[in-house]
Amino acid sequence: MPEKFNTQFLTPDGPLFEGEVMSVTLPGSLGSFQILNDHSPIVSSLGIGKIVIQEEEKQETIYAVSGGFIEMNKNQLTILAERAEEKTSIDKDEARKLRDEIKSKLKNLKKGREEFEVELEVAENRLRIAEL
Repeated sequence: MPEKFNTQFLTPDGPLFEGEVMSVTLPGSLGSFQILNDHSPIVSSLGIGKIVIQEEEKQETIYAVSGGFIEMNKNQLTILAERAEEKTSIDKDEARKLRDEIKSKLKNLKKGREEFEVELEVAENRLRIAEL
């Protein structure tokens, strides 16, 4: 069995997770990557996507995340996310409704689309993860 390492997952709203894990898969800004025990030191930015925390062989927790940073050093992983929520706490109908509202707003905008396009990507990510 692989050795575990300490992980702390924080958001502006408070901590989401703290404990020992086998692996963490993260949505880096340049692509997804995985952290295991004895990973070399790294600091990386996070994109929009999912974080998978594997505590035990067949026990994993999935989070929708929207940006942030991670640092791995001496078997201590710290995840600092701008926004994140656990898959089980995402209401699929609410997520679908929000996505549809943002799509509707985008259809009528000529200027200032960038902010809504990012919000649409976040909303689609939440829905995708809720439907896993």
